Amino acid sequence: MVQQAHPAATAQGEAKPDAAPLQQLILKRHSSRGPFDVTRPVPDAALQALLEAARWAPTAHNMQNFAIIAVDDPTVIARLGHVRSGVSPAFLRENYRQMSFSHAEFLARKRGVLAETFPPAWRTEAAREGRLAPSEARSLHDTLLGGPLLLVVVYDADERAPGSEHDALGFISLGCVMENLWLTATALGLGLHIISALSANLAGADVEDEVRTILHFPAHFRIGFSCRIGYPLAPAATHLRVRRDIGDFCHHNAWGHARLD
Repeated sequence: MVQQAHPAATAQGEAKPDAAPLQQLILKRHSSRGPFDVTRPVPDAALQALLEAARWAPTAHNMQNFAIIAVDDPTVIARLGHVRSGVSPAFLRENYRQMSFSHAEFLARKRGVLAETFPPAWRTEAAREGRLAPSEARSLHDTLLGGPLLLVVVYDADERAPGSEHDALGFISLGCVMENLWLTATALGLGLHIISALSANLAGADVEDEVRTILHFPAHFRIGFSCRIGYPLAPAATHLRVRRDIGDFCHHNAWGHARLD
């Protein structure tokens, strides 16, 4: 069989690699926390593109031990919205450690989150010391914010890649599925917001079990992550974004050796 030349190839050899379009897409990706337009459903073609991207995500040992429940029935989304969840003192205590309390601190740390984006009660000494009682459970309706499409990504807890104790490689695989979905949504002009509350536990109440009852997925499947997807009602809010410099995390050939440009 005759192999065809790669489209980027030229008579002089391979064209110079150009990662700029992908880099721009990566930089454009963000979490769409605002409400979506409930009157504008996600087109079937867009959903198909999202699922195709998830299908080709790399998974450890090619296990592909995940499934996606795509929920676009408003009645089912409304039922999920009635499930109640909350925030534990442990979460508040650990979240406090990641906070920066000024833009200058945020820019200096180059990681974590800005305190101003969280409720005032989460920024107190009581939160830092874990002395706050669990927050009052509230319905998931406040989290879903009318999203027209919800993807619930579940994984088979009975299967894992060989040699992956505690399924660490499986969780990496779920991360690959998440990134493929997120970048594809961004490319399609869709907003995406990761939701952890569907698998949360609060005061002995297992939210995941309630979601399982509504969506009917098997008991040996667990929720890896969920995301609501739609067209944002308003342009994305401008927030200060920080990342470490490459020199802060890249060691060249050995630990402590800076990469030379």
